[in-house]
Amino acid sequence: MPLHSVSVVGAVVREDGRRADNGMWELPGGVLELTEAPEAGVVREVLEETGIHVEVDELTGVYKNTTRGIVALVFRCKPVGGTERTSEESTAVDWLTSAEVEERMAEVYAIRLLDALDGNGPRVRNHDGRRFLGKST
Repeated sequence: MPLHSVSVVGAVVREDGRRADNGMWELPGGVLELTEAPEAGVVREVLEETGIHVEVDELTGVYKNTTRGIVALVFRCKPVGGTERTSEESTAVDWLTSAEVEERMAEVYAIRLLDALDGNGPRVRNHDGRRFLGKST
């Protein structure tokens, strides 16, 4: 039976609408630890990768990489403290506009952030690591 990995991702949105992303222009996140609640995992991962303390607002999407067997839970978050910094997992931290997201991020990562902003409830999408597959819900 195939195994899946679950990751948690934070779409961190400031009041002025700009987001923080790492040097690969992906949202900060990583593998959820076995005993960890998803919201706690997001807070931990964002802090580790960016130096930013966040408060989790809501789940905005579930994204399955059908090639690698990874299910990513994306949460909209707001910054509540900390100081922006890089880490061993990130080479840059930046706040991007929606237009910059579309220019700098690959489709499968950009859509996660754009979904988090659209306010249309959680999305469920499948992708192969490069492109989305079929219809989203």
